[in-house]
Amino acid sequence: MFIVTTQTLENYGAHCEDGKFANGNAYWKFKGSNYYQVEDLDRPQDAMAFVAALLMEDNDLLNKEFPQEVVRVTQWIDDLPDDAGEEHSIRDYYLSVVKRVSPKWYHTGYYIETGDDGCSSIN
Repeated sequence: MFIVTTQTLENYGAHCEDGKFANGNAYWKFKGSNYYQVEDLDRPQDAMAFVAALLMEDNDLLNKEFPQEVVRVTQWIDDLPDDAGEEHSIRDYYLSVVKRVSPKWYHTGYYIETGDDGCSSIN
């Protein structure tokens, strides 16, 4: 399994204008990241391509999201801060926001799961 980290962008120029580069109205800003736990694929490049395919469907003039990095789940968990159980644990936060995806679920229309059953169940 892999974790694919994404980068999101928001086009502030699309809030008041048309947001198009051709008209000089594009004003993109980096926003946050998302974390996708990719299951049922064996190669990191396949995991990244799968997440890219999922995200490209929703990119438009207002928002864009694209893959930035892919690592094995075990490495990602090992790299998290070791503050589990603390009141405002960064580790617990990251584990709670992971979105689980799989190409096996894609044909059902339910290819993303979020919430407490994410990476927190993987140790």
